[in-house]
Amino acid sequence: MSEKSFNVSCPVPEYSFEKITLGHGSGGILTSQLLEKTVYSLFSNDELNSQHDGAIISPKGRIAISTDSFVVSPIFFPGGNIGDLAINGTMNDLAMCGARPKYLSLALIIEEGLSMEKLWIILHSIKVIADQHGVQVITGDTKVVESGKGDEIFINTTGIGEMLDDVSISANNIKSGDCVIVSGMIATHGMCIMSVRQGLEFRTNLQSDTCYVGDAALALVKELGNDLHFLRDPTRGGVATSLNELVNNTTYDIELDESEIPVLPEARSACEMLGLDPLYVANEGIFIAVVASGSARQALDILQRFDISKQAVCIGKVLEGGRGRVVVRSSLGGKRVAGKLPGDQLPRIC
Repeated sequence: MSEKSFNVSCPVPEYSFEKITLGHGSGGILTSQLLEKTVYSLFSNDELNSQHDGAIISPKGRIAISTDSFVVSPIFFPGGNIGDLAINGTMNDLAMCGARPKYLSLALIIEEGLSMEKLWIILHSIKVIADQHGVQVITGDTKVVESGKGDEIFINTTGIGEMLDDVSISANNIKSGDCVIVSGMIATHGMCIMSVRQGLEFRTNLQSDTCYVGDAALALVKELGNDLHFLRDPTRGGVATSLNELVNNTTYDIELDESEIPVLPEARSACEMLGLDPLYVANEGIFIAVVASGSARQALDILQRFDISKQAVCIGKVLEGGRGRVVVRSSLGGKRVAGKLPGDQLPRIC
């Protein structure tokens, strides 16, 4: 699959070199040329341009910080690329804490031989999303490894966000009767990546759902107050893993209604072909909200104001007197335990 398919009107500047070499990671002239032509020109701001080893920031109120690394393969896929995943994923992690993203550090581990065109498209994708949401890239790092040692490019990001007032989002807040809401279709991103890897593109039209979900999530934070108990973006390990982590070592169970769990037909078909359970497949454009039972309708009304969460639905309840399990109730009335994933079902998915 050609990376040119995802070039969203970002003409690549002229360079004196077409591919990354080990010299570009030496810290010398080539490193300076690379950074000046890419990172510094795209993300220019006072903090970044000072070129210190770190950045000093003074946000008002409490701050949240989150860091993540991205090693997805392939680095370009229908609906996005590794750059989209890196910035969206980090901003989403901050939003799940109840924070509005403000700053980002960006570290690149580039494999020798990566084309400048690919690097530019990836960085441009980050730039577009950062600008849309008022996020500044203020520091970072670049390393180059030998050909065959890095799978084109790995990205590490650290995000810093400003907490909204009076936020308390914690697994300790959940109560019996709470409604478990998902903001949209599950398993879309993971099955998009797996379809590309397994050569199933001709049988599906799946695109990754990677996006920033913070506007919808933070609307819940502001409007529900203490009736919003928990937020999580179910990336690696999917919805089942996130919910198992939520009730692990508690006296609660979570019971899911299988008929309410939203999955695109194409994603469901791809799961069936590959023998996968959608509940364990990675997501990049949805989140889980656990809210007080009396506020479930209000929560859904709030989410349906946003394009990314118009398909939000309550998929289950928190039950008291349990054993820290996630139980799935089928449309026929039978039940099965959706336990913890024993290994990595889908490696290199984000």
